[in-house]
Amino acid sequence: MAARLAAQIMQMYLCRTRVPDLPKWFPSAQLKISYLRMCTSSHNDSTGTIQKPENTVLLNNLTVLGVDIMMARRRQPGVLRKVITNEEGVAEFLRSKGANRETIASIISRYPRAITRSFCHLEERWQIWRSIFNTDSEIVSVIERSPESYFRSSDNGNLEKNIKFLCSLGLTSKDLHRILTTAPRTFSNSLELNKQMVKLLRSLGVSLGDKDPDAFVKRIITKNAYILLRSTKRIKTNVDFFTEALKPSNSELIKLLQGHGAEVLDLSSDYMKRNFKNISEQLQLLGCTAEEVKKFFLDYPPAFYASFEKLSNKINCLLESDINIKQLLKKPRILEFSANNLKNRIEELERIGYDFKKHGVTILDSSRRRFEAKLEKLNEEG
Repeated sequence: MAARLAAQIMQMYLCRTRVPDLPKWFPSAQLKISYLRMCTSSHNDSTGTIQKPENTVLLNNLTVLGVDIMMARRRQPGVLRKVITNEEGVAEFLRSKGANRETIASIISRYPRAITRSFCHLEERWQIWRSIFNTDSEIVSVIERSPESYFRSSDNGNLEKNIKFLCSLGLTSKDLHRILTTAPRTFSNSLELNKQMVKLLRSLGVSLGDKDPDAFVKRIITKNAYILLRSTKRIKTNVDFFTEALKPSNSELIKLLQGHGAEVLDLSSDYMKRNFKNISEQLQLLGCTAEEVKKFFLDYPPAFYASFEKLSNKINCLLESDINIKQLLKKPRILEFSANNLKNRIEELERIGYDFKKHGVTILDSSRRRFEAKLEKLNEEG
């Protein structure tokens, strides 16, 4: 009975997998099953490596359009094997919106999946984007920079829902324009994904005692357009890091997150931890207290992500010019200027006998035009 059942199963497998017939002299069902497994395995392995050939007509069409075939093959090789595509329609659509030949070729080369979209889909999506942008050329510029943002999703309904949801948070057309310009993939996220991030930010505002959690969320998003592209886990990890490293009060943390701290909220926590450790150690070696180190980071969040080497060079440049560390702590934003810029300004001020100890370092924290105007005034007074 068992042998008959094994034979029936074997026969079914043979019919389905098209492996070679078993030799009649096989002595036992067990050996026949072993043979069957071997043949089936080799059959599956061989068919698993077989791929459809590339569509030569498609390759010719893309070549005519100026597309970089090698780049397209590296990016999304499966597209080049498709039988039905819309490369000429997509090219004509983009051309009708003002894109030139080089732009069209660049877009398709970097995101070949674009040629799978229909004209109706593209036009519908364009009109939705047009409700935010003022001109077609603005949209072309965004697509040229990030083709994926426009062509990645085929769900125009999701795009409309995301726009409606973000508007419900109090974001204005100007805010949406900036997000779509700087972080367009935000609108390709699923609505649920964006809702999860907003929920996290809102609950964070509530836990910190913010009186208007919705306004808290809005301020963070408008400060950092990329935040909706990150995972809730990363944001939560970074908030925990700020809390542990700086030990701020609730009001200090709210101010940080709604201000320049929002700009670093989406960064890698490991990178920020290394920067915090290195800069803290340097400041402490220069005689800063733990409280002064804390204030430095609260007042100047870019220190979390700035190159430690460059930041250290700027600090040393200032110290070599008889500017003490306490003065720097009062005006940390002068560190946003390059080391060469600071060095040149200091040299110009030293030539007219400017005394940093007496007059402070505020003059270094000004635009080029304002600095030159103050320098001219000091020359006249001297």
